[in-house]
Amino acid sequence: MHSPTQYEITPTTPYNRPSVARRPVILPAEIPPGVDWVTLPNGTRTLAYTHPTQPTPTAAPAAQPIPAWAKTTALLAPTVGGGIAAAGIGLSYAAPGLIAMSHALWSAAALLVAAVIAVPVLLRTARRAATGNNGGGSGSTTHITQNISATGLFGRANGTINHH
Repeated sequence: MHSPTQYEITPTTPYNRPSVARRPVILPAEIPPGVDWVTLPNGTRTLAYTHPTQPTPTAAPAAQPIPAWAKTTALLAPTVGGGIAAAGIGLSYAAPGLIAMSHALWSAAALLVAAVIAVPVLLRTARRAATGNNGGGSGSTTHITQNISATGLFGRANGTINHH
């Protein structure tokens, strides 16, 4: 690194006069940028333009490693997308079979409902045929009647059962 260039300041008027301590008239807050107090070779302090100091370059932020969750997500995104695409293609090929299976399922459900309705009807018909009762009244039927009576709200109930 080279040393800063030194300039010799030569005033136009001689400074042979005895130095008188003078107070600065300008306040430090009023000094414009690029101007600063300098001390001349004979010891006099004055305002002068200075070379702006180069700010020290800030180091670029270090590259931080990529988090594991970001790597995993980046690797899973195309895999999940490919899986969804493959599932869509598979469903498009399977659509005719799925439609046939849904028709078969509806047919099986209709058969089940028909069986639930038809089996009791068939059993009732078979039982009537076995007993010989065709609705003509030739078979014996038992009639049971029950009479229950009670007095008062919390009274004891009495009843009779008659078999005819």
